[in-house]
Amino acid sequence: MINYTIYKNSNTTQWVTFVHGAGGSSSIWFKQVRDFKKNYNVLLLDLRGHGDSKSKVINSIQKKYTFPALANDILDVLDHLNIKKSHFVGISLGTILIRQLAETNPERVQSMIMGGAILKMNFRSQILMKLGNIFKYVLPYLVLYRFFAFVIMPKKSNKQSRILFINEAKKLYQKEFIKWFKLTAQINPMLRWFRQFELDIPTLYVMGEDDYMFLPSVRKVVEKHYKSSELCVIKSCGHVVNIEQPLIFNETVISFMNSKN
Repeated sequence: MINYTIYKNSNTTQWVTFVHGAGGSSSIWFKQVRDFKKNYNVLLLDLRGHGDSKSKVINSIQKKYTFPALANDILDVLDHLNIKKSHFVGISLGTILIRQLAETNPERVQSMIMGGAILKMNFRSQILMKLGNIFKYVLPYLVLYRFFAFVIMPKKSNKQSRILFINEAKKLYQKEFIKWFKLTAQINPMLRWFRQFELDIPTLYVMGEDDYMFLPSVRKVVEKHYKSSELCVIKSCGHVVNIEQPLIFNETVISFMNSKN
């Protein structure tokens, strides 16, 4: 089972589960825990091979790395803790795992909050993926990761996010990074399905105004999925919205979740 941390609130039965992105860990939510645990039971996860789940990577060597398999890792923790239903908050690739979980187990998802959501790989991101596939066995993974982080978060205002994610990525193994990177081969058909079909689950997209790679596609999807979806665009903010504008992020998300309880 992947590593998890819980913060119990004896005054409520409501849960919120946080899912980080590739290369991160549960520590990226340090600006959220204090505010969210006032009203909710909080569950933080370290995805397979990340954070404190890294020590368990040997046990997962034989496991196939697919989006359904990684979503099932999350479900295993929910089942272990007897959490029947939860709000889910994700960032970047974590939003894909939340949507995958909701596809197969919608009854477990009270709402979805998608920070820096990835719904379509634009031309630049497609080029990045191709370059990564070419060089993933040649270059040290941190060289690739630093390059990707700079392309996705290029502004001076994104510096804190870049540094945080690069420092977290240092905790990965090279082989683990390659396994995660191979998931990009599965991503386009999956995202195409997500864009096409709307789920009957309250969904809030929280995007940075400067998230040039992913915001345009999210705008289009929210217009199409208007029955269930809302969009909040945070000014002076890039891809990693929970780090760059935590006060606005926390206030917006908690307000949305409270309205869906």
